[in-house]
Amino acid sequence: MAGKKKPLVVITRKLPDAIETRMRELFDARLNVEDRPMSHAELGEAMREADVLVPTVTDKIDATLIEQAGPNLKLIATFGNGVDNIDVAGAAKRGIVVTNTPNVLTEDTADMTMALMLAVPRRLTEGATFLTDGGKWGGWSPTWMLGRRIWGKRLGIVGMGRIGTAVARRAKAFGLSIHYHNRQRVAPATEDALEATYWESLDQMLARMDIISVNCPSTPATYHLLSARRLALLQPTAYLVNTARGDIIDESALLKLLEQDKIAGAGLDVFQHEPVVSPRLVKLAKKGKVVILPHMGSATIEGRIDMGEKVLINIRTFFDGHRPPDRVLPSRV
Repeated sequence: MAGKKKPLVVITRKLPDAIETRMRELFDARLNVEDRPMSHAELGEAMREADVLVPTVTDKIDATLIEQAGPNLKLIATFGNGVDNIDVAGAAKRGIVVTNTPNVLTEDTADMTMALMLAVPRRLTEGATFLTDGGKWGGWSPTWMLGRRIWGKRLGIVGMGRIGTAVARRAKAFGLSIHYHNRQRVAPATEDALEATYWESLDQMLARMDIISVNCPSTPATYHLLSARRLALLQPTAYLVNTARGDIIDESALLKLLEQDKIAGAGLDVFQHEPVVSPRLVKLAKKGKVVILPHMGSATIEGRIDMGEKVLINIRTFFDGHRPPDRVLPSRV
């Protein structure tokens, strides 16, 4: 890009300092130093001016915004793996390329999934809160704060992609029996290594598992994949963990099951109406029925820097006249 005018890159949220510094070095970068979420109108203004928009998963780049895009906007290089917040088909029609940051969040998200799998049955947050909230602890007791063992239990993974497979590797080491439902069966070598059982029928798998982990992407096809009907199939002793996207689960139906003690508990890092968290969920969390986290699955310093570096590579590659390595096509959404 030497000798060329630097493209105007608008970044919608604050990124790690190292990434922002490199952005300023390479491009005419407009940073969001306050880290305040941009309004719909502000996003529209940015898209009218920018050559590149760098949004995050919290920015809804819908058809209306795509139509407002200026003639210079040629690339939407999202800082995130999921693109369910972007009208990819609409962007393609306007000749706007969309890229994401795949393959760098797998291990971090799998770690958080495993953490929730342990936290809910073993009542970790209840125990920690008891001490920090001033509870008077009388010492160890044989019958106090009893949870459930996960060793020897059956884990059903919904979505056996990169993250689902990484979760399975961890869970196997904890003595869980691995089961999965996926659009396509994974390679025989992967099944053999994980001793995994494939279920073509999601309904049949849900009815037989002790723990369900949701690890599939959010697409129109997976919206409320775990519907009220499917959630009702879960055993009363089952636990549900979701580190994917909130809209994959019918949250209202899940709340009813938890409130009626029809499942044992849930661990949720994502919610259907983020950033709004249902007061009913908060109430259940205070009772120890659920563990809720503020979308922390990929929140590591290393992960965020890796994401930023992918954004940089995608932008540079595009403006060097080559196909960005992480281009997202409408057919993949």
